[in-house]
Amino acid sequence: MLPSLACKRAATKSPKPASACPKGQLWRRLPLPLPLPHAPHRALSGSGSSSSLPLTTSHARGPPAPALLEQTIGQYFSSTVAKYGDRPAVIAHHQETTLSYDALDRASNALARGLQSINVQKGDRVALSLGNNIEHVTATFALAKLGAILVPLNPAFTVTQVASAITHLEASHLIIGTETHLPFKDPRSNVPLLEHLLPNLRSSAKIESALVPSLKGVVVVDNSKGRVDIDQFRSLTRYQDVVSSGPSAEKYLPDQGLDHNEIINIQFTSGTTSSPKAACLTHRNVLNNGKSIGDRLKLTADDAVCCPPPLFHCFGCVLGLQATSTHGAAIVFPSECFDPLATLTAAAEYRCTALYGVPTMFLAELDLLQTMPSARALAYMTNFRTGIAAGSAVPAELIRKLKAELHLDRLTNCYGMTETSPVSLMTAPSDSFAKRVNTVGKPLPHVSVKIVDPVDRARVVPVGTKGEVVVSGYVTMRGYWNDAARTAEVLVPDAADPSVVWMHTGDEGVMDADGYVAITGRIKDLIIRGGENISPLEVESCLLACDGVAEAAVVGLPDDRYGECVAAFVLRREGAHLAADDVRAWVRAKLSAHLVPKFVFWVDAKTALPKTASGKVQKYKLKERGLGLLQRGEGVE
Repeated sequence: MLPSLACKRAATKSPKPASACPKGQLWRRLPLPLPLPHAPHRALSGSGSSSSLPLTTSHARGPPAPALLEQTIGQYFSSTVAKYGDRPAVIAHHQETTLSYDALDRASNALARGLQSINVQKGDRVALSLGNNIEHVTATFALAKLGAILVPLNPAFTVTQVASAITHLEASHLIIGTETHLPFKDPRSNVPLLEHLLPNLRSSAKIESALVPSLKGVVVVDNSKGRVDIDQFRSLTRYQDVVSSGPSAEKYLPDQGLDHNEIINIQFTSGTTSSPKAACLTHRNVLNNGKSIGDRLKLTADDAVCCPPPLFHCFGCVLGLQATSTHGAAIVFPSECFDPLATLTAAAEYRCTALYGVPTMFLAELDLLQTMPSARALAYMTNFRTGIAAGSAVPAELIRKLKAELHLDRLTNCYGMTETSPVSLMTAPSDSFAKRVNTVGKPLPHVSVKIVDPVDRARVVPVGTKGEVVVSGYVTMRGYWNDAARTAEVLVPDAADPSVVWMHTGDEGVMDADGYVAITGRIKDLIIRGGENISPLEVESCLLACDGVAEAAVVGLPDDRYGECVAAFVLRREGAHLAADDVRAWVRAKLSAHLVPKFVFWVDAKTALPKTASGKVQKYKLKERGLGLLQRGEGVE
């Protein structure tokens, strides 16, 4: 039976006592802001243009208007609340709760005061390990209003990863759920993780840990529905108690003396390589990027964005939360972690006008449409106007399928990375289907993008020539936390104007005469076969168009004759009878012979493609797996 589409959840539910606004004000003076790694970047002037004149070199600049916002996140949010206070801001389908903008403002003010009462101060790093829920959103705005720095952690992190992150950033507080919810798995209790971090968890009310010495407090959000009892742990503080413990205050939080150039978010890169880094983003970075993304999508207060991508990733917290909150739109969380059926259900129930996702999410939703008749019925009840496909290179065939199956006629494509706040290039719903399928769009306002020679970084290549994508403008991060060497590797001053800094992305792309860019792969992922450069994305897109293929990823493996060869990891669709020769024949018929995979490796539920939390395939792990399989003679040649 289909879920009821009644308005019982869409109507604003009264916030729990923890969301109520305490009375009174706190006028405690906070310490000066942290020193900034370097001055804000300017966009490059001179070459490149946002006009309609055809380009001859691969350098395009986004429009100079509208003007950049020079406010903090909290300041701009206040203006949104003033305009759209009674409109829904966040809808948590799985919590059966909706907060209006006014209710979210009050809840975040209350939490901010409560955090002050447990000694969270401006500049402190606060680690947040939560799924997509009301508490995560409330904490995001509370920390922004305080000037404390949000450090979103993947809830699936192991204790080693959590300890490493907290130690590296010297985080003072941790906000964590009692459970971690993972896609297609049972919830995992976080008690063992906390006991490892804090050996005195049961015996002492004081936070002391040799493993994470900077940690002063742990706030726990009970998302276990009674499965985890935290009363036995004396050193933990309930989220509800923090909200209600702050001194009473009026609706608005007193001015904290914040500056829009201060760091407000430290994002750990998602790790397509084996070494994640901590990218520092400012109010100015995040707020303007969210505003520009919402502008390009033409979001209004009448829109509801279905957002299954996680809030701990830039996709959820910037493309999702900041894009909607700067436009008075609603953000809808179908579940705490990705669930394809919950996504389609929530999209239909709340008549969502936009759908977000990374390729693996969209593939799971499309697969559900093939296997579950009720899911197909849900698809017909959706009200999508637009959406965003991002997170990794999006095969053109996938966009075609989403148009056909989910009626996403105006789905947009975008490109970015954590270090660029994250989006620098984006298509528009009004762009032609060919542009939205084959490119990642043009630069956002106040952003400059060039394609340069990977060897001679100062040389901009002609239009139509492949090279490395480099980005400049307000979007570039401040740097990697306490890592000047790796910062200098990617943030490179312009040769003609050293005050301009370019972010070297490591991605290969090509720009056309209109300034649209197509991403052709990671430079390090390119397969060099007999002197010819092969883009894995081209082969992956071809494989995805094959009826029997559910997912595919392509890497290069050593070859005695050609140096490298094409190796494909393929997940068959359920019930499909597909042999390695069928895969090769399909590619041979669609592409040239040198792109045909020499090796075909089958993957299943147990040997799934290794992915980051944002859905990007970790190619370095696939290469390691492929080499191991070849050594055991298991490659299908």
